[in-house]
Amino acid sequence: MITPLALRAEAQALSAPLPALLAEAEHLATTVLLGDHGRRRAGVGDTFWQYRPAQPSDAARSIDWRRSARSDANFVQDKEWQIAQSILLWVDQAASMQFHSDELPSKGARARLLGLATTILMIRGGERVGLTGLRLPPRRGEAQITQMAQILSEQSDVDYGAPETQGMLPHSRALLIGDFMGDVAPVEEALMRAADRGVGGALLQVLDPQEEEFPFDGRTVFTSMTGALEHETMKAGDLKARYLDRLAERKDRLAMLARTTGWQFSTHHTGQSATAALLWLYGALERQA
Repeated sequence: MITPLALRAEAQALSAPLPALLAEAEHLATTVLLGDHGRRRAGVGDTFWQYRPAQPSDAARSIDWRRSARSDANFVQDKEWQIAQSILLWVDQAASMQFHSDELPSKGARARLLGLATTILMIRGGERVGLTGLRLPPRRGEAQITQMAQILSEQSDVDYGAPETQGMLPHSRALLIGDFMGDVAPVEEALMRAADRGVGGALLQVLDPQEEEFPFDGRTVFTSMTGALEHETMKAGDLKARYLDRLAERKDRLAMLARTTGWQFSTHHTGQSATAALLWLYGALERQA
């Protein structure tokens, strides 16, 4: 039976990263956030957005005759889009995401940051965001952001993660962020299941620069982050070409899966700007709206 002191210590250890993660995600989101109406677009709603010249396809009843009387042309009122859609997020929390080069954030830290910053953007834009696997149903509000930050700060003790599709609502959107360095079959299955439900979305692969460059030579011991997998070689340099070929094949397969299912795919390196990756995610999810 756990004691109160032990429970408190465990809770403090779990919550310790939250203020920093929330602050960093808030700061990153402000680089993209366009204000309360950043996601405005013409659609179904009751709130006036703008006047535009009438088109031949517009019904006569949609013409604003009062505004048109002040001009030689007919005008139509566009309404602001008010249908909030659900967005489901999956961020890889497996041990492989803890890897990082010197002075760079881990893949997991960057993935959590991008996932939470995207959540902030979407919730501030009036949409519902949640986590896959029924861990956190889609909701709006600041409390949802805080709760998501807490869940995303957790880590798994398995070497490689696999995307979950449980909880994805038909015709919703989804965002999957991970290194996708494990078995690719679960990724393929997840995207196919999502496509069957009419779910569109974005797939972001997060890698460390060392995983792209393979700067190893001579005697090297490769060990997985959990220590469960290990490979020793006396000539690491001889593996470089084969490794890079395998990595290129993995990227090509992920890109093909995305094209087949109507998703967007990109690779982000932890040495690159987080802002650029967030802009890509924001645009990718916009295209799925």
